[in-house]
Amino acid sequence: MKKQHISLILGAMALGVEAMAQERPNVIYVFPDQYRNYAMEFWAQPDFAGQLNSASDPVHTPNINRFARESVVLSSAQSNCPLSSPHRGSLLTGMYPNRSGVPLNCNSSRPISSLRKDATCWSDVMSQAGYDCAYIGKLHTDFPTKNSPQHPGDYVETQRPVWDAYTEPQNRHGFNYWYSYGTFDEHKNPHYWDTEGNRHEPHEWSPTYEAKKAIEYIQNKNGQRDGSKPFFLMVGMNPPHSPYRTLNDCMEEDYNLYRDVPIDKLLVRKNANRDMAKAESARYYFASVTGVDRAFGMILDALKEAGLDENTVVVFSSDHGETMCSQNTDDPKNSPYTESMNVPFIIRYGSRLKPHVDNLLLSSPDIMPTMLGMAGLHDKIPAEIQGVDYSPLFYQPDSESVKRPDAALYIQNMDGNKDAQGNVVDYFPSARGIKTHQYTMAVYIDRNNNRDHVLLFDDKADPYQLNNIADTKEGKAAIKKLYKRMGELLTEIDDPWISRGIYKRVAKQLK
Repeated sequence: MKKQHISLILGAMALGVEAMAQERPNVIYVFPDQYRNYAMEFWAQPDFAGQLNSASDPVHTPNINRFARESVVLSSAQSNCPLSSPHRGSLLTGMYPNRSGVPLNCNSSRPISSLRKDATCWSDVMSQAGYDCAYIGKLHTDFPTKNSPQHPGDYVETQRPVWDAYTEPQNRHGFNYWYSYGTFDEHKNPHYWDTEGNRHEPHEWSPTYEAKKAIEYIQNKNGQRDGSKPFFLMVGMNPPHSPYRTLNDCMEEDYNLYRDVPIDKLLVRKNANRDMAKAESARYYFASVTGVDRAFGMILDALKEAGLDENTVVVFSSDHGETMCSQNTDDPKNSPYTESMNVPFIIRYGSRLKPHVDNLLLSSPDIMPTMLGMAGLHDKIPAEIQGVDYSPLFYQPDSESVKRPDAALYIQNMDGNKDAQGNVVDYFPSARGIKTHQYTMAVYIDRNNNRDHVLLFDDKADPYQLNNIADTKEGKAAIKKLYKRMGELLTEIDDPWISRGIYKRVAKQLK
C-alpha cells in the first residue's frame, strides 16, 4: 500500500509538473532571408494605410495579411548589421557583432567569424527552462571546418572559400531536434543534416519542404519532440534570398502572378532605378515572397489544426532586407538604406496581444530578451546580453516599465588584415551610424580610420532617402546631435569605434 501510495503521489506530481510546463507558451520563430519590410501586401490595404511613410511593394501575401490582423506589427524593426550571419549571431545571443562572435558573413576564409561556443544562446535558455527545441533550415553562423559527416576530414562542399557548414551536436546550443545546413543557394535543390548527421536532399523548393518538416514537428508525427514539454521552433527559410533570376529560384505558380506586370508597376518605390540590369529580378524576388507566404500559411494552419494557436507565440521576421534597385546599388544589403535595414517583425500570441501597429525601434539583439520575456522567462535572461526586453510594450504600448528606444545603431564591417594563407585575422569597422524616427545617419571611414564620407537623410521629409543633406546647415546641426547619441550607444556596447579611438578621431574631423 505504501509503495502504491507513493507511486500515486509521484504520478500526481509528474502530472502537475507537466501541466505547469504546458502553461508556458510554445514559441515559433519563422525568418526568411533577405525579406524587406515593404514586401507585405497588407501595408497597402485600408486598415494599415499610412503606417509606412512610403510605398510598399505590390506583392501577394494573403497569409501574412491575415496573420498581421491578429498580431502586433512593428513598422520600424531594424537589422543593425544587415547581413545574414551578423544578424543571426545577434538573434541567437542577444549581443551585437563585436560580442556575438559573428562580425562578418561566415565562410572558411573568416575564422574570426563564428557563433561563440561559450555564449548562452536563446535556445540554451529555452532548453534549460524545459523546452523541446528545434531548428529547421538555414543557420549560417558557423565557421566551416572539415567535419563532413559523410566525408570525414573534408568540408561539406568543394567550392572555395567554403560557405556551407555542418553544425556538430555539441555546437547546437540546446536544440535537440535538428534539420539544418549552413548556407546553400540552390532553392529547388536544398540539403539538410538531421539530428544524427544524416544528409537529406528532397529536391523540393526549400520553404515548402521546411514548412512540411515544421508541420511534422508541430504534429509530433514521428515522436520528434517530447510532448510533455512546450516547444521552441525556429524555421530559417532561405528565399527570397538571391538567386532570383529564373524559375529554378521560385515556384512557377508564384512567378505567373508577376510575369506580365510591367517593371514600373512592380518597382514602385521612387528611389528604384528600373533601368538597372537587376530590375527583371523583381519578378522572381516577389514570386519568392509569395511562395514564402504560402509556406508560412501552411505552418499557421497546422498550428490551428493541432489546437495550439492560442498558446503559441508566433513571430514572422527576417535577418535583413533587399534594396532591389533602390539607391542605384546592386548590393541588396549591408547598407543603412531603409530597404536594407527595415525588416518585418510581426508577433501573435493568441488573444493575449491586442492587434495594433507599433513604431518600436526594435534592434537585432533585442529580439532574444524580448522573446524570453514573452515566454515568461524574464529572470532567465543572461546577464551578458546587450539587448533589451521590450515584451511589456507588446502587451501595453504605453507601459512605463521599460523605456522605449530612441535610436538603433547601424553597423558595417569588412574584412580586415589577412595572414599568409589569405585568412581574415581581424575585421575592419568600416561604418557606424544611427537610425531614429526622423533621421538615418551613417559615417564611413577609410583604412586609416579617417572620415571618408557621411550619409544623412531626413526620413520624414525624404522617405525615399533621395537627398543626402550631410553638408547642409540643417544636416550639420543634426549630425552633431546624432553623432553624440551614436557615441553613447557605441560606448554601451564597447564597440571597436570606441575601444580603438576611432569615434574620437572622426569626431574631430566632423567639426
